[in-house]
Amino acid sequence: MTKFIFVTGGVLSSLGKGITAASIGTLLKHAGKNIGMLKIDPYINVDPGTMSPLEHGEVFVTKDGAETDLDIGNYERFLDKSFLKTSNFTTGQVYSSVIERERAGGYLGQTIQVVPHIVGEIVKRIKAAGEGHDILVVELGGTVGDIEGLPFMEAIRQMKHDDEVAGTFFVHVTLIPYIKAAGEMKSKPTQHSVQELRRIGITPQMIIARSENALPKTFKKKLAMSCDVAPDSVIEALDAASIYDVPMSFLRQNILKPISKELELGEIVPDMQEWDSLVKKIVQPKGKVVIGFVGKYLALKESYKSLTEALIHAGAHLDSRVEICWVDSEEIEERGAETLLNDCDGILVAGGFGSRGIEGKIQAIEYARVNKVPYLGICLGMQLTLVEYARNVLGLEGANSVEFDENTPHPMIYLIDNFLDQSGGMQLRTHQSPMGGTLRLGEYPCDTKEGSLLRQAYNGQKTIYERHRHRYEANPAYRQQLEDAGMIVTGESDGLIETVEIQGHPWFLGVQFHPEFTSRLQTPNPSILAFVNASLNAE
Repeated sequence: MTKFIFVTGGVLSSLGKGITAASIGTLLKHAGKNIGMLKIDPYINVDPGTMSPLEHGEVFVTKDGAETDLDIGNYERFLDKSFLKTSNFTTGQVYSSVIERERAGGYLGQTIQVVPHIVGEIVKRIKAAGEGHDILVVELGGTVGDIEGLPFMEAIRQMKHDDEVAGTFFVHVTLIPYIKAAGEMKSKPTQHSVQELRRIGITPQMIIARSENALPKTFKKKLAMSCDVAPDSVIEALDAASIYDVPMSFLRQNILKPISKELELGEIVPDMQEWDSLVKKIVQPKGKVVIGFVGKYLALKESYKSLTEALIHAGAHLDSRVEICWVDSEEIEERGAETLLNDCDGILVAGGFGSRGIEGKIQAIEYARVNKVPYLGICLGMQLTLVEYARNVLGLEGANSVEFDENTPHPMIYLIDNFLDQSGGMQLRTHQSPMGGTLRLGEYPCDTKEGSLLRQAYNGQKTIYERHRHRYEANPAYRQQLEDAGMIVTGESDGLIETVEIQGHPWFLGVQFHPEFTSRLQTPNPSILAFVNASLNAE
């Protein structure tokens, strides 16, 4: 049977529950345990797929095509493992499934209530996510006391007494504020948060104390006593130079000792030697490379969380700091690409939706092409390479994507009516299709062209597998014209154009997929690694 570690948060959000959960999972994985991860989101949206990145941050896509919370990305990057749609569920999904079952007569006329029906559905989903794992680490979104989180709290409380559960361990992440005027730390917010948990029926066995300053021994002792946890179960979580140093910090504090004792895991000693070496290269690298990151959601950097982390992974393996020069594509439209990108060693144009800032991205692509600057275009960044090439090399006036101009005379990017979805079924998309669930999502194969930068980046692999999140495709009707003019299709998926390169350019690659979704600290994505390496060695 599976054992469960539940990570809750108190006082306020954004304390690092996701990094805490991922760090604990990473240490246990490196100690030889089979670890599963689960993020529960109390919001009523079915998934974050239709949320603005400025509202919720990045939407992460799993191998099997689920649009999930960005914390699933943290889990994959830390544990070097692919998780599936069962690793994330929301209030919206829980209520939808219960209501659908009720409408179908599945409850045999019962009055449907939060307890037992909603809570029972939550417990069922948690157990399903834990199947096949030694330990499931569960992160509960939001903070204790949130009204929408109460059914989830009740579910994990009940699991303490479940005969089908081998053991439970509760970790509470909370804030230790420092009051500058008084010159001291305060434990009361944590005490009140723990009291609220107890009122619900949950007694945390470990406190992860988020603080800007180290906790004095006397303060830790006081915190342990007032929260009724063992002294070795108060773990400092200070601001780190890199999020990847958090597992090492936890390990230095023997975080696994109380967990192992409570869950009867025996002696566990994680092998973190390779991890530690990579973290040191992130914190104190030998080299430096400047990447011009052209995007449109720069008001919230977490909109590009996987991509910025992927650049860090590549830098760690190249022992170089990847310095990101954030460039708003709308600003390029006002000031010009050369003004903003002149000092960059490489240029990356990220994905996105909607027409805002598109012309600025096209100008950035032209600048990279003409000036032979290493270039990587991802998803929309790849699609716009075709638009830029059609306009400025083929001379096709008005060339565009139908996403931005339905009446363009040269639809370089178009909406394909029928395509095989991730599960192998046929899907129909039109301009009137609902926004949710009509994207090409998840992992697809891509056949690489011999002699291409793409195949070289992936160490000679003929077929690679990468994840997608997009609605529009490259129009094959223009393929011959593009290739005759020097833009070569170097990757295909069931006849769909996946990647393009430019002959005579030192390093230029546009990819329809999102390579950042498969990048991890210990195994960086090959195309992003090759791009950073080309930028590092650019003349």
